[in-house]
Amino acid sequence: MRSPKRKPEGAPDWRDETLSRLRAIILTADPDVLEEVKWRRPSNPDGVPVWSHDGILCLGNTLKAAVRLTFPQGARLADPRGLFNTRLDSKTVRAIDFGEGAPIDEAALREILRAAARLNSSKRKQR
Repeated sequence: MRSPKRKPEGAPDWRDETLSRLRAIILTADPDVLEEVKWRRPSNPDGVPVWSHDGILCLGNTLKAAVRLTFPQGARLADPRGLFNTRLDSKTVRAIDFGEGAPIDEAALREILRAAARLNSSKRKQR
């Protein structure tokens, strides 16, 4: 018997809606962003959404209690509004967990995304 708290298979829930909102913000933050789905596995047939511009900007994961945007070079990005709230002990990666009903500071998120794109572009030019 299914737990009444689980969503029916394929039915959208708050995580799907949050990821959809984040996706829209990401796509409007950088007109040159490339969206892909990577790392499809039997345990995760939908894969992981990845947004890139001269390298990965961020990737999205739906967790049990949060939607997480992970920035592989997040430790090198300024975060004046304190959006990064997890993976803070990593020397490179930073992430933002959005819980159910959590507000999204769209302007601050767009600035982090644009900073990540600038960082990736500057690294590419150095090669």
